[in-house]
Amino acid sequence: MLPLLRRLGHGVLIAVAVFGIASLASAADDFGKYIEGQGSSHADDNFGIEKPLAASSKASISAATANADPTKLATLAEDLKARVVAVVPQAANIDMMALWPDDTNPKWLIACNEQGTDEVGLIRVRIADGVSQTIVKSGLSSCDPVHRTPWNTIVFAEEAGAAGQFYELIDPLNTSDVELDGSGNPVTSTGTNPTNIVQRTALGNLSFEGVAVYPNGVVYYGDEKRPDDGNGGGSFFKFIPTTLRTGTAPITSLSQSPLVAGTAYVLQVGVRPTTDYGMGTSTGLGKWVNVTTHGSFPNLGAAAAALKMTAYYRPEDIAIDQAALAKGNVRWCGNNTGNEGNSPTTNGHTYGETVCLTDGTLVQAATAASVPELQFLVMGNPQFAMMDNIAYKPRHGSWVIMEDGEQLTGNNDMWQCLDDGQDADLLSDSCIRIATLNDLTAEWTGGVFDATGKRFFVSVQHNVTGKGVILEITGWGTDGKDGGDRDRGRGGDGHDR
Repeated sequence: MLPLLRRLGHGVLIAVAVFGIASLASAADDFGKYIEGQGSSHADDNFGIEKPLAASSKASISAATANADPTKLATLAEDLKARVVAVVPQAANIDMMALWPDDTNPKWLIACNEQGTDEVGLIRVRIADGVSQTIVKSGLSSCDPVHRTPWNTIVFAEEAGAAGQFYELIDPLNTSDVELDGSGNPVTSTGTNPTNIVQRTALGNLSFEGVAVYPNGVVYYGDEKRPDDGNGGGSFFKFIPTTLRTGTAPITSLSQSPLVAGTAYVLQVGVRPTTDYGMGTSTGLGKWVNVTTHGSFPNLGAAAAALKMTAYYRPEDIAIDQAALAKGNVRWCGNNTGNEGNSPTTNGHTYGETVCLTDGTLVQAATAASVPELQFLVMGNPQFAMMDNIAYKPRHGSWVIMEDGEQLTGNNDMWQCLDDGQDADLLSDSCIRIATLNDLTAEWTGGVFDATGKRFFVSVQHNVTGKGVILEITGWGTDGKDGGDRDRGRGGDGHDR
């Protein structure tokens, strides 16, 4: 249930007490539906949005309509507005994006293009006028995650199974048209400043998607892998640098990066020495198990499977809880996308989920002895079926979650979810639909907020135009407690008080 009544004021509580029968009648005698509806009824107070969308769009506009006005690819909640940042013909499948040079006054978007090795893999887009330029011209296989690091580099990686590699880039505005060879190394005779890109082999290989980079160089990441023939899906990993970053200044050489060397660990949920971990244990306290020393390294998926580590149905994007980080704590939330399909032989109503992991303080997280805890935040359903990308909304403390589903009830949607509060359960207090696509071929990807939490940049991937389309969405009001990040009663450590 969505425990919102505690937020709605004494008047609503009295109304429920005195007029409960009438209230239930108005919600078809379904108390759960009545409670669910309070999220939309009080969206202005809790989300800064006047009127959420009631349903997914079922429209699928033509390429001609979308080319004439790419904003028609989406329908937004009341008060939200979209403008076209860029249409990028050479990068048809723009996925995740990072703001550059910072979140406070971003000038560029650094973006992955999720296509094959013969296509453009990494681009930069100037926010002011949509000019796009190529950073990696070829050689990347399904570039998916991209993030700006606290030491002012860009990390990006491939969603490519055991061949998926992790890269670091310095000076992204002066690195252009680089080609990578068959081993993922820059061809030094190509492009401008090709040696500004290096592989970070210490993180291993897998289908990279969710990546969370912390200021000390600790990195959390997931393997976007589905269950197969009785074997588990994808696991979560942590990388601890050999030399932790202790300063705050940007690096001037890739040799100064904390990602040069370190150890990778895999999450095991369940802490008893020989029992209570494996299939059937997916939430609770856990520990980190070394995979760098496993014989399958750098194939992290194979190592996790051999060690019988905790696995999920296709772990997707990850976003850092910035309010927790401001207090020196580690908490991030990410999506396991599931498989909503409607065929008893090929798919199975396995709705996705959003999970959150805490790992103590930044100091504790930089050791293998930290005690992680993973809990559910959002449980999927037929309307909110397959979570993919996720973004943390600064100055509000909520999460924007983007769908990539089978579209059984309409187009892919974008949802905004409150964090958990001080109620008994650990789940989001409410989720509302804030946008829906008007293109049955497309999905939302790469959403990222600026530091104000009022400017949201997002890609409409696989859209009907056959081109990359990036939108900027604005219009969130000053209601919804936008005065500062909300820990929702957690003290920033991920536990209710």
